[in-house]
Amino acid sequence: MTLPVSRNDIAAAYARIKDHVRHTPLMHLGPNALGLDCSVTFKLEFLQHAGSFKTRGAFNSLLSMAPNSAGITAASGGNHGASVAFAARKLGIKAKIFVPEISSPIKIATIRLHGADVVVGGARYDDAQKVCNAYAAETGAMIVHPFDAPGTLAGQGTAALEWDADGATPDSVLIACGGGGLIGGMAAWWQDKAQNGEIKVVGVEPEGSRCLYAALESSGPVAVDVQSIAADALGARTVGQLPYMIAKAAVDHVALVSDEAIIAAQDLMWRDFRIASEAGGAAALAALLSGAYKPKKGEHVGVLLCGANVDPARFA
Repeated sequence: MTLPVSRNDIAAAYARIKDHVRHTPLMHLGPNALGLDCSVTFKLEFLQHAGSFKTRGAFNSLLSMAPNSAGITAASGGNHGASVAFAARKLGIKAKIFVPEISSPIKIATIRLHGADVVVGGARYDDAQKVCNAYAAETGAMIVHPFDAPGTLAGQGTAALEWDADGATPDSVLIACGGGGLIGGMAAWWQDKAQNGEIKVVGVEPEGSRCLYAALESSGPVAVDVQSIAADALGARTVGQLPYMIAKAAVDHVALVSDEAIIAAQDLMWRDFRIASEAGGAAALAALLSGAYKPKKGEHVGVLLCGANVDPARFA
């Protein structure tokens, strides 16, 4: 099956953005990690500029565009907006970001810190996207979509390219899902390995925000209710059509985790590693710790730690 984004697209994206993004490190926990009969490797993507993986897609999108005087615009739960603002400032492009009311104050502050105008309104991400679309239609500003665009997907896929380049490709990899940009891009890079059984790509979603899970059950994107502690990062009502097409071909399954499991993973990351993770950034690890994903004996499990835009007071 031909996917919306190819390995060549992702390699080209990496060549385009590598001087603008960080090559984030791996942390190898080794055998019997976390009290489990498996080895675990973290990819520390929360160390990326602006605090999340989304900076990859933002730079790839902006470097592939030719914005006019109206600049660019985006809707975001917070992290995409911060990354677009960061990339736009570095590239000298005017940016206006629309965020919903559920966005955390620290994420809104981070967007403003990077120089973008911020408009807060609407209950959820989808509401902010509608207002963003109207603004773009009125002004001619170019939209940088957080997940359902080839440029975004190819940029996020560079995280998987880096993982392979570092010579530590895991047997399975756990990736948190919102609208599907991250798992879509990474699964596109690993499509052949996934279909040959060399790697198992597993999505992780909160029980209360399961748009990719619902799409795979329904044979297409469907709207879901969103009620989760991680909704400001993993709160899309509907998975993107392009990420869904990739997931159908290259994602093994989606594991669901409770908010309580996400909070427990946040607490463990702070207690044992001094990693201050936002809720969405802890979801993938929550699947492993809670048993929502059960590795085989001796399996090498990769966990993508995707975001750290959280109020430090959470861990005081």
